[in-house]
Formats: sequence, structure tokens, C-alpha cells
Amino acid sequence: MAQKRDYYEVLEIGRDAGEAEIKKAYRKLAIKHHPDRNPDDPTAAEKFREATEAYEALKDPQKRAQYDQYGHAAFEQPSGPGGGFGGMGGMDMNDALASFLRNFGGFGDVFGGGGGAGGGRGRGRDLQVKVAITLREAADGVHKKVKLRKQVACKECGGSGGAHGSGASDCPECHGSGRRRQVVRTLLGQMVTEVACNRCGGRGSVVTDPCGACRGTGTVRGEETVEVRIPAGVSRGNYMDMQGHGDGGERGGRTGDLRVVFDVSEDEIFERRGDDLLIDVPVSPVDLMLGVKVEVPTLDGRVALKVPAGTQTHKVFRLRGKGMPRLHRSDRGDQLVRILAWTPDKLSADEKARLEPLRAGLASRVPAPGRGLVD
Repeated sequence: MAQKRDYYEVLEIGRDAGEAEIKKAYRKLAIKHHPDRNPDDPTAAEKFREATEAYEALKDPQKRAQYDQYGHAAFEQPSGPGGGFGGMGGMDMNDALASFLRNFGGFGDVFGGGGGAGGGRGRGRDLQVKVAITLREAADGVHKKVKLRKQVACKECGGSGGAHGSGASDCPECHGSGRRRQVVRTLLGQMVTEVACNRCGGRGSVVTDPCGACRGTGTVRGEETVEVRIPAGVSRGNYMDMQGHGDGGERGGRTGDLRVVFDVSEDEIFERRGDDLLIDVPVSPVDLMLGVKVEVPTLDGRVALKVPAGTQTHKVFRLRGKGMPRLHRSDRGDQLVRILAWTPDKLSADEKARLEPLRAGLASRVPAPGRGLVD
């Protein structure tokens, strides 16, 4: 299998390219290599597909960040039923043409609407659902059951849309072809293309005696419970695309897809910073002066941390490999332990009396005000 080229190299742009530059570069390449413009060049279609795949990855800030960090591996490893994590995977020619139509239009509906929601031969709508998980669940990975309200196949007619015993006849508009011709103006001039028939939705047939339960659509409102396998290391806003779990397609059309968006709640102990975790540990000023060993909570349980004598407040220690799992990798981030000087709100008269000599002794050693006192 040929190794994929770098997406930035494919689009002939730098890694610091902005959104407008990425779009401009893709448009130029897509028009240059579009199959309709290069019918006698067998390499043009592959260049068009390659450029479109690169654009789909880099135009989305989240996918681009994943690609910048993990390369092509970010989109190649599966993480749930029916699709890879982040909604990006191998793109075929149909996908590429549909993507070009969504982004720019102008070349006609070459493949019956492609993968767009609700497009092409009664395809069901794509759905989106948000799933709330805790930081601990995001760290370990978790299975969640999600109940969906969606269009499902009608039981009365078995999804056919016709009343019991009735059939379908050829569409009078397209005469059974499911397609109709239209003339469109494109970047390359006037072109004659084929699009899905409006009357039959591209199916080529119409129901002569509609089902009373679904009114001839083949679907009714129902429920489906979907089990989602959430991989370890996801962040808020990450998502997973699950094929075939959206709305059911009309009269046997393809079912839409489901996008599951993850909402990771804040933790009471840890503050997440990418793949690292931050925790504040309060220590008395005396312990900071003399040194102390403290127990620090981690995702794996408590660990002992030695705080050396003379440690200043806000000093940060790093526990390697104690942070969040990294997506698509076997390693983990780090845990950052920030030491904070804690002082009591009130002191007894006896405590004050014992501290006064210490204060007098340390007064001459306190540095003058200025910048960079706390590292």
C-alpha cells in the first residue's frame, strides 16, 4: 500500500497556513484536477481525491490539530462501531466529489447527492447527540448507552412505504430512471449533468397505495438504544461518527449516520491541561522551610512526593506518565503538582509568641520586592 503524502505537501502550503489560504489552495487544485475537466488523464482523479482528503482534514480546526500531532494515524485507527475517531478516514472518489459539491458546488450532482444529510435516494438524516462523561471516565475509557429519538423503519409496511400487498410503479417524472438532466453554469462554463429526480427522490418508483401508518415514507418516529465505546483520552468537543445510526432512510433508503460529541465535565481535584493534569497541594510555611514528604492524589492512587527544604510557594513538580492517556498512542501525559504555601487564618497567643523570635531572625533574609521572585 502506497504511503500517504503529507496533507500540507498535497495542498502545496506551509504548516502555518490560515483558513483562507487552505481553501484557496484546495480550490485551485480541485479545479485543475477535476475529473470532468480531465476525462483522458487517469491520474487526475486520484490527485483530485487526494487534494480533497487533505482539505477535509485541514479545514476543520479539531481535525487539523489531531493531524499536526499524530499525522495520518489520527484518522486511521478505529475507536467505535462504524468509523474512526474524529470523523476522518479513507476517502473514495464519491466522497471527494460530494465534498467538492458541498464546499463549492458548480459541477452538478454527479453521484446523486453523495454523503450529505438527507441526500440521494431517500437517505436518512444524520443525527448528533452529546454524551456527558466525567474526567475519570475519559481517563479510563467507558461504554455509554444512548437512547435516540429517530426515524425507524415502519413495522406496518416493513419500510416499503406501500400498504399491505401493494407495490410501486415507475415514476412518471423520470420514467423509472431516478435521474433527470439539467444544465448548470460552472467555473469551467456551461455543463449538462444528471441529478436525482425530485418526484421520486432518485428511487425511480413511486408508491401507488401509501401505507397508512407512515404515509408512504417507510419510516415512523421511534427509539433506538446505541452503545458507544468511548476511547480513553477524549477531550471536551471531541466526537465520534457512527455509521448507520441516524434516521432511517425513506422506503429502504440508506440510514443516516450519528455523530457523538463528548462533553467531559470538570473534576473536583484535577485541572486538565491538554494531556496533563494539574493539582494544587497546600503545605505549611514551616514544611516549605524544613522540607516535607506529602501524599499526592493521582488517577492511579496516592503517591509520595518529596518537597525539598527551601521550596518556594507555587513551585511545580512533574510526575511523569501520571496524566491523561493520549489518543491513538500508548503513553500518557504528566501530572503537575503545584505546591502552595498555606497559612492559618488565626493564631493563638502562644503560637504567636513562639513565632516572633523566628520572624525576627528571618527578617533580614527576606529579598526586596521585584520581578522573578517566584519561579
